[in-house]
Amino acid sequence: MRSSPILLVLPFSLLSLATAPKSVDITEIGKQPIEIPFPSGGSLRMDLCSSGVEIRGVAQDIVRLCYRSEKDTSEVKVQLKTSGNKGTLEVEDCPHENFRITIEVPRLADLHVRMLAGELQVRGITGNKDLELSFGELGVEVGRKEDYSHVDASVVTGEVDGAPFDVSKGGFFRSFERKGAGKYRLHAHVGAGEVSLN
Repeated sequence: MRSSPILLVLPFSLLSLATAPKSVDITEIGKQPIEIPFPSGGSLRMDLCSSGVEIRGVAQDIVRLCYRSEKDTSEVKVQLKTSGNKGTLEVEDCPHENFRITIEVPRLADLHVRMLAGELQVRGITGNKDLELSFGELGVEVGRKEDYSHVDASVVTGEVDGAPFDVSKGGFFRSFERKGAGKYRLHAHVGAGEVSLN
C-alpha cells in the first residue's frame, strides 16, 4: 500500500510550526525588569535615551533590561520587539540625572546602538558592533582583535583610544581604521567626547 504524500508532509509541517521563532511585542511604562527569550547570534537594534548604559553579554539566550535612578522613573517607556533572530529596543522618557540602564544580551550577538548623549559601555559580546553617540563616552571591550575584518573609530572632537590597535589620538576629526582576517565589523563614533576600545 502506498503512503499518502499528504500524511508524510503533515508531521514535518507541524514540526516546523512548533519550532518557528516566536514574535514578541512589549511596551512597558515605569515597569522593570523586562526579560524575554532571544536567540544567540541574533541581531539587535537599540535606540536609547541619554543615560549611562551598560550592555553586557551573558550565557543565557535572553534580552533583559533593568534601570535605576534616584529620580522618578514612572514615565520611563520601554518598547521591545523581536521576530525570530531580529529585535528592536527603544527606551525613552528617562530622567535627566543619574539614570542607569543595564541590558543583558546573548554573548554572541550583533548590535546596532544609537544614543544622543551619555555613557555607553559594551562588554563581553562577540559579533558585529555599530555604535554611535552624539555626545559622551563610548567604551567597547573588543575581545580578540583577530576576530574582526574591519574596525573604525572616530570623534569629531575629543579622544580616540584603541589600546589593542596601538592607537591614541586627541583633537578635532580624529579617527583610525584597521582591516583584518576575521568576520566581524566594529564601528564606533562619538560626536564630542571619547571612544575607548579595550
